[in-house]
Amino acid sequence: MKTILKNITALLQSIPELRYVDEDWGQLDYYSPHFPVLWPCALIDIANADYSNIGKDRTATPMERQEATATLQLRVADLKLSNSSAMTPDTMKEDVWAVEDLLQKIHEKLQGFKPVENTGVLVRTKRSRAKRDDGVQLYNVVYTFGIHNC
Repeated sequence: MKTILKNITALLQSIPELRYVDEDWGQLDYYSPHFPVLWPCALIDIANADYSNIGKDRTATPMERQEATATLQLRVADLKLSNSSAMTPDTMKEDVWAVEDLLQKIHEKLQGFKPVENTGVLVRTKRSRAKRDDGVQLYNVVYTFGIHNC
């Protein structure tokens, strides 16, 4: 899992608009109003992995081999400093919608990416928005992938 997370982090760091990419250890949950991130940010974690046994390989450690279906939880956040009401100037509205452009750039990088040799490709399976009362615009995106012979 460590190598998977490191490879996904490196890929996301290639997006210039992202100012902070890290493993999600609660940066957006426990530190308001002084978040230890730069905006916009992407936080990643392997949220879940369901394993099943596939047999033995006496040359490997452990001998009992498994495969898994795992989910990558991606939290993309930015501070929303302007509004998008009908009376807002168009130049300010573009700033509000910038997070959608960022989500698309992230998706273009991650969709179909194979983090390591024994995994399948990442496939986006869910997107949701978390409503917050602190000005943080937060989106949760889930990608699913398989891991073989782990």
